[in-house]
Amino acid sequence: LITLAASGISGCAVSVIHHCNTGALATVDYGTALGIIRIAHEQGKQIHAFLDETRPRLQGASLSAYELKAYGIPHTVIVDGASGYVMKTQKIDACLVGCDRVAANGDVANKIGTYNLAIVAKAHGVPFYVACPLSTLDRSLGSGDAISIEERAAQEITHIQNHPIAPEGTQTFNPAFDVTPHRYVTAIITEKGIAYPPYRDSLAALAALPG
Repeated sequence: LITLAASGISGCAVSVIHHCNTGALATVDYGTALGIIRIAHEQGKQIHAFLDETRPRLQGASLSAYELKAYGIPHTVIVDGASGYVMKTQKIDACLVGCDRVAANGDVANKIGTYNLAIVAKAHGVPFYVACPLSTLDRSLGSGDAISIEERAAQEITHIQNHPIAPEGTQTFNPAFDVTPHRYVTAIITEKGIAYPPYRDSLAALAALPG
């Protein structure tokens, strides 16, 4: 999975935006999307990662930044709302994210904020790639509309380290994930190959390949 995708990164300097954490701390071994960045770096390719902080749990600012610092990979942490400005003012070659679930039509569920990032990427003509194992694919789900989204505690967004940042009693809405429609996804990278639109056909073909 990782080597396949990393081999597609050219020898020139590449900048990517990454959301949440998809490395060794989130999965196993190299991880998924962050693992592609790591392998590209190990192959001597010049790669710079802009890391969304990923509110409210800050997995990008804490976990992803920690991993990339440990590997010596150039990176910059940005607030989630800065991705559009970064795409406009910096040379961003791609967005690279993981996901928790893929529907048969290629809709992907991932950490909240992924959908926003995909829309902004589309507006700026930046390719949006999803990296995941095929075990993430649930072909029983016709589309992402069938994916149940967890809603988490209000305190995650009304407090920081137990210190309130919003008035007491403030109403909140705190979904942990969102669903990015397949029309915003350039390709889905898996351990058996890369799926391109139309995803219902390409994902089914990859899933049918021997182990």
